Parts: sequence; structure tokens; C-alpha cells
Amino acid sequence: MDPSLDLAPGPRLNGETVQQWAFRRLRRTVMSGRFPPGRAVTIRGLAEALGTSPTPVREALRRLVAERALVLLDNRRVRVPEMTARRFEDLVAVRTLLETEAAARALPFADAAFLDRLARLNRASDDAVAAGDLEAIIETNLAFHAALYGAPADNVLLPLIESVWLQIGPFMRMALADLHRSYPVDRHAEALEALAAGDEKALRRAIEADIRDGIGHLLAQLR
Repeated sequence: MDPSLDLAPGPRLNGETVQQWAFRRLRRTVMSGRFPPGRAVTIRGLAEALGTSPTPVREALRRLVAERALVLLDNRRVRVPEMTARRFEDLVAVRTLLETEAAARALPFADAAFLDRLARLNRASDDAVAAGDLEAIIETNLAFHAALYGAPADNVLLPLIESVWLQIGPFMRMALADLHRSYPVDRHAEALEALAAGDEKALRRAIEADIRDGIGHLLAQLR
């Protein structure tokens, strides 16, 4: 096994097939930026890291390639697709459109319990930043946004948003390298205030600013 493979943790759930488990873990691995840009990994290496046969890994990777999260190379390896400035700009624009709309649609569900859950997730994110824990920063940020956008039971936007996260995820660690300078204002706190006030315009502004401050500054590097 390649000891440097850093897969997202995740025990197999009750009733979950090996194929479903492999896909869920590998998908989260990509989304949380554990596959750095430019690095190729082998199907066999991933199977060994997961402790399973190559078959479920191969199927999971096929699905991730279909989602444009990875590209399959000729020699049974996969890697993160190359990122151009134009593609990154498009992904940020799509993130902004989808996430501001998803946040606005959460307003009818913003009761005390919902706000308390988001506040706890934001405190966990603040603690991760204070501790300089990069893994926790990424995971708590994803959890906050997923909880916010996943409020409607029949939500159709969150899967689309996660598809975009998959394509941007490998670049999150680059974005967080200079977090204190690029992210001077707690946009999550602004979003919580807007939710509590029922202010849709302020909520949309907070989410747009959160995306811009969080990853938008990478565009200059890609150019």
C-alpha cells in the first residue's frame, strides 16, 4: 500500500455494500481535497488503502470520472483533472448561483433548532481555524454548507452543489494556505444573522462573499 494515500475516514454503514462504501469514501476523499492536483494514484493502490479488491474501486472511480471529479489515465491510474483559469472561473460562478439559491430556499426552515445546529457547526469551524487544523477546517466547512442547503426534504440543489464541490475540492487546500488574509470576515456568522432576520438579500450576499473570500482568490494564481 502507498503509505502516503490519505483517504477520508468512514466506517462501512449497516446495509452498505462494499461498492457503495468505496464510492462514498473516495468521493469524500476528492471533495475534501485529499487528492492533490497533478498527483496520479493507481486503482490497486486505492484498493489496498481501502482493504478491498480492485473491483469496487474501479466502479467507484468510473462514477467519479463521470462526475468529472477525476480523469482515468491509460495505465490504470487516476488523477484530478487539470484546472484552467477559465474552468475555475466557471465553477466559482456555478457555485455562487447554486449556493445562493439553495441558501435562500432554506429560509422557510430556519427555526430555532435549525439555527442552533448551524451555529454549533460554525463554532466547530471557528475552533478548527483557531487550532490550525486543516482537515477539521475543510470538514466543518463542508458540514455547515451541507446542513444549510440540505434543509428542504426534497432538495434537488444539494447533489448539484456537491458535484461542483467535487471539481473544486482538490484545490481547497491551496485556497486555505493563506486563510487569515483572504478570509478576514466570518461570512458564516453573517449568513446566520441573515437567516435569523429572514433577510434573503443579506443571506445571498453572505454566501456569495463566503465563496469569493474562500476560493475566489485562487483565480489570480491560475491566470
